[in-house]
Amino acid sequence: MNSVPPWLPDITSPLDDKLGVEITELTPERVVGSMPVEGNLQPFGLLHGGASGVLVETLASMGAMAHGYPDRVGVGVDLNVTHVRAARTGRVTGTATAIHLGRSIATYRVDIVDDEGRLTATGRLTCHMISPPR
Repeated sequence: MNSVPPWLPDITSPLDDKLGVEITELTPERVVGSMPVEGNLQPFGLLHGGASGVLVETLASMGAMAHGYPDRVGVGVDLNVTHVRAARTGRVTGTATAIHLGRSIATYRVDIVDDEGRLTATGRLTCHMISPPR
């Protein structure tokens, strides 16, 4: 299933492109996306924790964007990621689920799993909803 709004390319960042992030579902309540492990490794051959952090922030921020679009955008103000299992190959897929969707704050939980569906990381992002920069 690929259900993304037509304005998605307008909010995709160069960092998302570098990491190979692909979004397959985007609503204010739920965002699903994945990225390859290869190319995003730390020196010991494991998925870099920072790459997982980027995936958490990207998915949750896009959900916040969908929540506020077109009058408000979400900017991350608090990011937390806990790594529970190493990923070495394949792709990881994140699912962001809205915890709170308010006028000034949006908060998401993001679970990242490997190709076998095993949890590799879990995170939370809180976004401040602001007027879009012009």
